[in-house]
Amino acid sequence: MPHPDRLQVCWPPVVAPPFPIDDERRTRLLASAAITLRRLSDVLTPLGELFAAQGHELYLVGGSVRDAVLGRLGTDLDFTTNARPEQVLALMRGWADHIWDTGGLAFGTVSAAKGEHQIEITTFRSDAYDRVSRNPEVRFGDTLEGDLVRRDFTVNAMAVQLGTGGKQEFIDPLGGMEALLAGLLDTPAAPEDSFNDDPLRMLRAARFVSQLGFELAPRVQDAIVAMAPELNRITVERVHVELDKLILGAHAVDGVEVLCRTGLADQVLPELPAMELEIDEHHQHKDVYRHSLTVLQQAIDLEDGGPADDPTKVPSPDLVLRWAALLHDIGKPDTKRNEAGGGVSFHHHEVVGAKLVRRRMRALKYPKHVIDDVAQLVFLHLRFHGYGTGQWTDSAVRRYITDAGPLLPRLHKLVRADCTTRNKRRAAALQATYDDLEVRIARLQEAEDLARVRPDLDGNAIMQLLGIEPGPQVGEAWKFLKELRLDRGPLSRDEAEAALLGWWNERSN
Repeated sequence: MPHPDRLQVCWPPVVAPPFPIDDERRTRLLASAAITLRRLSDVLTPLGELFAAQGHELYLVGGSVRDAVLGRLGTDLDFTTNARPEQVLALMRGWADHIWDTGGLAFGTVSAAKGEHQIEITTFRSDAYDRVSRNPEVRFGDTLEGDLVRRDFTVNAMAVQLGTGGKQEFIDPLGGMEALLAGLLDTPAAPEDSFNDDPLRMLRAARFVSQLGFELAPRVQDAIVAMAPELNRITVERVHVELDKLILGAHAVDGVEVLCRTGLADQVLPELPAMELEIDEHHQHKDVYRHSLTVLQQAIDLEDGGPADDPTKVPSPDLVLRWAALLHDIGKPDTKRNEAGGGVSFHHHEVVGAKLVRRRMRALKYPKHVIDDVAQLVFLHLRFHGYGTGQWTDSAVRRYITDAGPLLPRLHKLVRADCTTRNKRRAAALQATYDDLEVRIARLQEAEDLARVRPDLDGNAIMQLLGIEPGPQVGEAWKFLKELRLDRGPLSRDEAEAALLGWWNERSN
């Protein structure tokens, strides 16, 4: 039996490892992975015994092995086996807490739950693709090596065989460990073949750069540049899932740069590379694309639990904030004007940008609430710059609060992140001014409960006072009272009634 904190290592001679082997670091990572997997012995050991007893092979595989090596393994576990789907199903009945079919059974996958773990067990595959869609002709394979070579990247093509007595054997025929040590994303087969089989893998490459902080192997990047238009074979639903995973990654800026550098963004998010505006010697302006990447990173740094709150905490990725930060200036290319004297203006780019956000995110079939939130943040991100050095009235502050609504905490972060000037004095002045606005906001919120701004009279009171029936006039009166509430703050009932009657009489004359 192996040492309890080490994996036995097996290198089947399928291909030579493509990178020099750092034995010391490799051994250290394997030992760490073994400790991680040992914590899952209550799942891995009985499952391995269950399959071995029926003469079947079972391997922990793919991202589960990669994440175990990196010390980030979660509760989702992926396995592969030589057992056919109906055999896997029979084995899992009586052992798993729950088994379900979400359509995966037709592709050889049995999904199950055991305790807190979500388990997927897939029969060895050797699929063929029509290279028109990304739908494979499902073919079951007979060898682990044949299954691994059809996977997307070598770092996802490592396996751990589970045997009797808790035995675990690390298998890496395609140099996945060495790619992981080098921080490199490469494909097991020729990248052109891999991406022709499934063009979504190109987008997954950018996503893994974002999640893992890796780089693309040169041949992988070259293949993506040449084949980026093939991404149009993929449904927009799948594209937006990958984009979300990318933008939520720990290295989101790097992932975005891969999208633009390879031409993938031209296919799925063309407004992004369009921000790389040409700068000429006569009309200077900030590089909008680079500025947007900086704003994205600074917004990430301000997320709840991030460095601004407590450097020891892991930030909680905020999808809406990150999309708003990345796209807040996408209206600039359409609003760019060269001014006399060498200046450049982008008047109303926040209005145009909000419209572009809605158009693009609808095309990608995002949920309405996500589209609304991102577009509203883009629309509001410039509002603060009218604050000056505190000239806003309380009425203007109330409107800022109510227009932002529940997005106000995100708007605070976005506005602060949007300060990218290298002039330290100017940057400090902008942050101090926003500090002042936040103090005023807090004071008004405490005094007036602005999260629930309503007119001082409800619809029934309006109809009774004005002697009118339900209809558009009630809505107009309600809107007048709300505007009055924002301008003057809370009113007594007598004050609200007097103001409403005055408005009604003027309107009637």
